[in-house]
Amino acid sequence: MSERMILIRVTVVQPPVGVRFCLQHGKAHLVGGAISKGDDLPFTFEVRARPEANGGARLLGPFVQGPPTARFVYICVGRYAGQSESPWQRRIKVPLSGIRWEMIESLATGHLASAFEGTMADGSPACATVKLTQSWKVCAS
Repeated sequence: MSERMILIRVTVVQPPVGVRFCLQHGKAHLVGGAISKGDDLPFTFEVRARPEANGGARLLGPFVQGPPTARFVYICVGRYAGQSESPWQRRIKVPLSGIRWEMIESLATGHLASAFEGTMADGSPACATVKLTQSWKVCAS
């Protein structure tokens, strides 16, 4: 089995209005920023994937952060996302755990997708490690 390039889509569900969100690429580069209007914000990015002996997938590339056993992506919020006037200065850690090699093998076209709540109980933007609201799934388009 060889390395494959795959698309992943992470959706921020109903983030607070007026807050900028963007994807972190590498250590400091920001990609795909948008100021929330309250609608879901999808972030789509490409990663390299390699099979692991346990049936998992090792995800690699500039969007992927963390050790091989606990990969994640960062979504930056407010000032961390380049919105200088924002009262928020946060990063969201989106876990990539649960992505299995069999899911990647089933991707002819399309992407893997999951989502998380963009607003915390107090009405502020999500931060820290979020809990996914849906398991990773294979999407046709």
